[in-house]
Amino acid sequence: MKREPVPAQHSQSALPDSHGLNLYLADPSYKALLALYLPAELHAHLQPHFERLGALAGGELDALAHTADSNPPVLRQRTRSGEDRQWIDKHPAYRELESVAFAEYGLAAMSHRPGVLGWPEKMPPAVKYALTYLYVQAEFGVCCPLSMTDSLTRTLSKFGDPALIERLLPALTSQDMDRLAQGAMFMTEQGAGSDVGATETRAVREGARWRLYGEKWFCSNVDAALAMVLARPEGAASGTRGLALFLMPRTLEDGAPNTYRIVRLKDKLGTRDMASGEIKLEGALAWLVGDADRGFAQMTDMMNNSRLSNGMRAAGMMRRALTEALFVARRRVAFGKRLIELPLMRRQLLKLMLPAEAARSMMLYTALELAKADAGDDAARRRTRLLTPLIKFRACRDARRATGDAMEVRGGLGYIEEWADPRLLRDAHLGSIWEGTSNIVALDAMRAIRREHSLAALAPALEAMLPEGSLGEALRGALSRSCAFAARVAENNDALLARQAATGLYYTIAATVLAHEGTQLAAQGDARRLLFAALVDVHRLRARDPFAPSDAQRETAFAELLLPETPVAPQDAQKLLAAGER
Repeated sequence: MKREPVPAQHSQSALPDSHGLNLYLADPSYKALLALYLPAELHAHLQPHFERLGALAGGELDALAHTADSNPPVLRQRTRSGEDRQWIDKHPAYRELESVAFAEYGLAAMSHRPGVLGWPEKMPPAVKYALTYLYVQAEFGVCCPLSMTDSLTRTLSKFGDPALIERLLPALTSQDMDRLAQGAMFMTEQGAGSDVGATETRAVREGARWRLYGEKWFCSNVDAALAMVLARPEGAASGTRGLALFLMPRTLEDGAPNTYRIVRLKDKLGTRDMASGEIKLEGALAWLVGDADRGFAQMTDMMNNSRLSNGMRAAGMMRRALTEALFVARRRVAFGKRLIELPLMRRQLLKLMLPAEAARSMMLYTALELAKADAGDDAARRRTRLLTPLIKFRACRDARRATGDAMEVRGGLGYIEEWADPRLLRDAHLGSIWEGTSNIVALDAMRAIRREHSLAALAPALEAMLPEGSLGEALRGALSRSCAFAARVAENNDALLARQAATGLYYTIAATVLAHEGTQLAAQGDARRLLFAALVDVHRLRARDPFAPSDAQRETAFAELLLPETPVAPQDAQKLLAAGER
């Protein structure tokens, strides 16, 4: 279906309306940043697709997302002729949002087969995350099925029986909505949320097949065609060691529904347009995936991939919140000045910009490491094992605050459901819960350091990325301190300090990546990211006296260089950085 971009309204009235803004073009540094992470030919090939998706996200998709959010799915139990058959009614707006993600852009398929968006090879992970980062700025709900389908396909391809992979892969990677098999992950139970080892769902062997019995308490994309399910085979050990991973179809080969039913749908704070529910397994047929005694480890692989998607979505929502705030601040007049000229507003905008840029760099760097890991690089695998919980932990928490602060920039209208701000705020809160709460994910990051020696693989790679000069020296000191602290917390299994250690590591890595990007882009005439690295160092990595006045002149200089979102000349950046040393 061909669509024309919605014309930008770009209101100059007292109430600026950004509807129709191209969200890719409104983010002027994104194109050059992507060039650092994508091969040149692929980067050039994708530019029209990024521009088109940016136009859709700022116009039609945003409108569809508002409509779908206002019309949640409904569980139906019987046909009008009295047949007992369950299905979920989803609003046409949601179906259209699905079509753009799965069919037009192939976001769930591009990492698993060639040919998506006219490219003759499989796309590297960075492309999938970079495009979905744009899509999520309009719509969050569909990104759950998108992530689950992509992650399920990856896990099945790594651990599944070759015959099963050959049979199911075409449907999982289809861009035909009538043939597509969406994926899901059913893990949570009433008594087994974060404590997965308490799972009670039973798996009973029946010849060459397995049947599942029990209940799953929180199942997103609950009517998916295929779901990965954790269950305990009869006689297996207790705890996570006794869990096996199963792939459960919604419909059997003869077209009959599998023997499980949706009990009800959840009434959620956010992602209201995507169906999450509770299910009761009544002997549902399923296939064993991988080794029966490695189920939790295999599910963890899927979950970690999903955690990177969580971080990407948080980064995208922060960028949309920032775009909205900048749009209003540049146009709204109060007290005889544009909002962006007011000192406290400038500070607020910088505080929005910093975590948004940090999360985006972490997303792209992690995607690059994931590609190396999938190619067999064990050091990259160990780095990715730590990076994924870190971005999930910190970026998702930052998104909750950033979306709330951006809402303030629009004022009272930011609280009104006709605008994107409330939806962004509601959806942002899910990231800190989905795929593990903040406490659980911070502890998992420490577990990766302790068991996988992930920090030993990551620290040298970061060290090699540090720039020369005073900024590099400051970050080298922060890297040394944060790694030593995290290693000590992990070794001592000190749960009380896990969040502090994870936060310090996240921002140290983000500052290092920003500085590395900044060095490369400064050679092309834009040193903005070096300034962001310096801000992360000052505001996230150094001890500060809460009663000491800030350096107003230096803060004003940072705002003047960064808030216009135009290239910063390297000499101007160096002058500002040098001033901070005195």
